[in-house]
Amino acid sequence: LSPGEKMGCFTFIKVMMILFNLAIFLGGGTLLGVGIWVTVDGQSFLDIFGALSSSVLQVVNVSYFLIVIGAILLAIGFLGCCGAQKESQCLLMMFFSVVLIVFIAEIAAAVVALVYTGLAETLLTAVVTPLLREKYGADRSLTHIWNVTMTEVHCCGLNNYTDFTDSPWHKEHQTYPESCLVRGSLPLACPHVCGCLLQGCFTQILKEIKTNAGVVGGVAAGIAALEIAAMVVAMYLYCHLDQK
Repeated sequence: LSPGEKMGCFTFIKVMMILFNLAIFLGGGTLLGVGIWVTVDGQSFLDIFGALSSSVLQVVNVSYFLIVIGAILLAIGFLGCCGAQKESQCLLMMFFSVVLIVFIAEIAAAVVALVYTGLAETLLTAVVTPLLREKYGADRSLTHIWNVTMTEVHCCGLNNYTDFTDSPWHKEHQTYPESCLVRGSLPLACPHVCGCLLQGCFTQILKEIKTNAGVVGGVAAGIAALEIAAMVVAMYLYCHLDQK
C-alpha cells in the first residue's frame, strides 16, 4: 500500500475504534446507572422489570453485578475511545491490557463452569447461602428477587430449602418460603410429589444452560470474537503510532 492508502486505512480503523468504544462507553454508563438505581430504589426497578428479567441474573444481587459490569465497560470504552482519538500509545496499551484481562477471566470462568461445576457450586454456596440466611426476609429487594426466581425457575434456595434455615423469614414465620412448600408442607414430607420443587436453583439453572448450550455458546463466541478484534485493532493502532 502507498503511504496515502496506509494513512486512509489508519484513519478508517481509528474512526471505527472510536465509534465502537463510544458505544461500549454509553452501554457501560447505562448499566452503571441501572445498577445504581437498583441499589438505591430496588423495589421500583423490580416492580417494572422483575418479571421480565433473566432468571440467571436473579440468583445474585443484580445491582452489584450491573455496577461491576458497567464500570468495566466504562473503563474499556473510555480507554479505547480516548486512546484512538488522542492517538495515545499509553491509553491504547491500557485498553489492550484491560480487554486481555477480561478475556482471560472469561476463559477461566468458562473452564471452571464447564470442567469444575462442583467447584463453581461450592463457591456460589459459600457466597450466596450466608447471604440468604442473613438477609432473606429482612432485605426487601433480595427477598423479592429470590421469590420471583424460585417461582419462575421452579426451585428452592441455591441448593435446597435448608438454605433458608435460620433466616429472618424463617425465624419470623417459622416456615420456609412458599416456593419451597407443596400444599403447605415441605416436599420431604410429601415424597410422592417431590419433583423439581425440592431441587435448588443452581441445579435448575444449570439444566436451563445445558438445554440452551448452543445459544449460550454462540453468544460467548461472539463476545470473544469482538474482544479479540478489539485487541487486534488496538495493537494495530499502537504499532502504527510506534512507526510514526
